[in-house]
Amino acid sequence: MKTIVIALGGNALIKRGQKGTADEQFRNLQVPIKQIARMSTEYNIIITHGNGPQVGNLLIQQETCESDKIAEMPLEVLVALTQGQIGFMIESTLDNELMKLENEKLPPEERKLFLTVLTYVKVSQSDPAFKNPTKPIGPAYDEPKDGYVQTAKGWRRVVPSPKPLKIYQYREIKKLLEMNFIVIACGGGGIPVVKEKVFDIDRDLQLGERLTGVEAVIDKDLASAKLGEQIDADILLIATDEEKVAINYKQPNQRFLDKIPIAKAKEYMKQGHFPAGSMGPKVQAAINFLEAGGERVIITSIEKIEDALNGKAGTEFYLN
Repeated sequence: MKTIVIALGGNALIKRGQKGTADEQFRNLQVPIKQIARMSTEYNIIITHGNGPQVGNLLIQQETCESDKIAEMPLEVLVALTQGQIGFMIESTLDNELMKLENEKLPPEERKLFLTVLTYVKVSQSDPAFKNPTKPIGPAYDEPKDGYVQTAKGWRRVVPSPKPLKIYQYREIKKLLEMNFIVIACGGGGIPVVKEKVFDIDRDLQLGERLTGVEAVIDKDLASAKLGEQIDADILLIATDEEKVAINYKQPNQRFLDKIPIAKAKEYMKQGHFPAGSMGPKVQAAINFLEAGGERVIITSIEKIEDALNGKAGTEFYLN
């Protein structure tokens, strides 16, 4: 079977205007997961997902707690927490949908299993993003705060968003796919890590290297494309708010795109049609995946995952 990476946007769990209760998130997940469960009979599937609202909520909780009573966790630990939180929600919803398809009645070798993989992502300490943090995260405040910048929503904390260079668990993920697992990975773009040298100061001796988390966030679509490249996935499907990609978005001359070569996509990016804060990373992920040898990339809405895969919805990217 062909392998597909499905990157779920934040609206898969929390819709605009919702508070983000557990009931809301479970209910919202039924839309994409029902489709994914049906697709699992024909494809090997990796599910990736965003974590913006969830990690933002954890930051609010930390900032409103008394620091002398509750230890504050660094951002990379909060990303790990949300990987577990959202992974549980996806697994639980997926289990219910697979049971409806009578998955448990299939022979053991045909039965679909599922697992969430805590995922580390390598970034470079010399990535220019560390010198120029631009990614807003967490709550917005009306008044200035130390280390915060003013955005359209108010004063927000900004952190670096470096490029993903390597998904460390790609071998494990590939093995799980061979064992008929649906894998949930790269949650929130993955836990950003760098390699640091370890020294024995007394003997002035380098002992080796270790992975260390850093205060940053990784774009989940770029991480999904990188994972797809490493495991030789055939298809990358990015599910978001819009059914199709548009140029001149929300302007009188807006035009939705059915198919687009990546050369034209690059041209549109230079012209500013795909802003960095919205469609830009998704289009860049499409370009990266195809240039690395991927077969298909589709961007569509959460509701149209199956239709887009069958050529009935979405915007498909292709090599020139």
